[in-house]
Amino acid sequence: MSKKTTRREVLKGGAAMAGLGVLGFPEWAFPALAQGETLVAFTDLPEEVVLERTPDRRIIDVRDIDGPVTPADKWFTTQHYGHPEIDRATYRLAVSGLVDRPLSLSLGDLRGLPSRELVFGFECSGNRGPLNGLSSNGRWTGVPLRTVLERAGVQASAREFVFFGADHGEEEVVFRGRTSTVDQQYGRSLQRDIALSNEPLLAYALNGEPLSTHQGRPLRLLVPGWYGAPNVKWVSEIHVQEDQYLGKYQARWYRTLKGEMVNGVMKWKETAITKMRLKSYIARVTKMGNQHKVFGVIMHDGTPIRSVEVRVDDGPWQPATLDPTTRETYSWKFFNFDWNGATPGEHTITSRATDTSGYMQPTAEGLEEVKKTFLEQNNQHPRTVMIT
Repeated sequence: MSKKTTRREVLKGGAAMAGLGVLGFPEWAFPALAQGETLVAFTDLPEEVVLERTPDRRIIDVRDIDGPVTPADKWFTTQHYGHPEIDRATYRLAVSGLVDRPLSLSLGDLRGLPSRELVFGFECSGNRGPLNGLSSNGRWTGVPLRTVLERAGVQASAREFVFFGADHGEEEVVFRGRTSTVDQQYGRSLQRDIALSNEPLLAYALNGEPLSTHQGRPLRLLVPGWYGAPNVKWVSEIHVQEDQYLGKYQARWYRTLKGEMVNGVMKWKETAITKMRLKSYIARVTKMGNQHKVFGVIMHDGTPIRSVEVRVDDGPWQPATLDPTTRETYSWKFFNFDWNGATPGEHTITSRATDTSGYMQPTAEGLEEVKKTFLEQNNQHPRTVMIT
């Protein structure tokens, strides 16, 4: 099914986020609309917006964001082979390959290991366009990947850690004119230094509840600061090996063609989809009396944000304010901007973020010079509104 909504049918259901204090967040009113505050319609959207709602794909309406945590039933989702239903009672996580002690762990075994929580917001590497609806944020609970790998005993020759999901399907593979049909399982890998770091999590809960089928029940991999593709859902096996893993979704899909200047010459190469590129986007503009406010979201790899700025039309860049309720390292970040003196007519509003490494969100033209695929689309995205 698809969700159809007019520009005015947004920001309903704010009460659903009440009581977030039980998840560790303070209860707060913003960014839900205040009394007397109205939404200013984007003119770069059709009058009727159709948001995809199919069994295999869910896109959020960012104009509806009303708190730091995305409810589990609204989390974006996209995948290639549907949603496998796994019996949690009989589920086993296999750890095999270059380990001293191959493992077969039940969900109970995993829950019995030391756990930690992680606030992590991420997006699909193909997220783009005016609504940026393939992005969400949540509080995850699980066991550190390193804990499981240390229990198995990783051997010195291990270099590549492959994570296979339970989702699979038939694929045609063409190689030098010959076509073969194979049963392809979704898989992604991590290199040794990342897999054995303190960062990756094998998550079994989202926002205090067991994972939903859409979010990878009963277990999924999370690599903080990375795009969605490497965060394998329905993890069924971790295979440790020495050779580089070259499965379909590692070697052929989820790659970006990027250019780099070497000795004054542009060299083009494919790069794997891993860490998120710094991005900000404007989610909505509101009005109360003669005052206008701009609310937006930042997606990033965990590098602290130095600044976020907003520009109206061709005017100067002006500082926006980062919201303190989204201060966790890997959480998406909210920002607010008071737009004073808005005049009647159509206006263009643009945001840009800069992190503490000095990296600034590029313009669309600047990004096009060094990137030739639609994945990792993190350029500034102007939005248009009509002020009456």
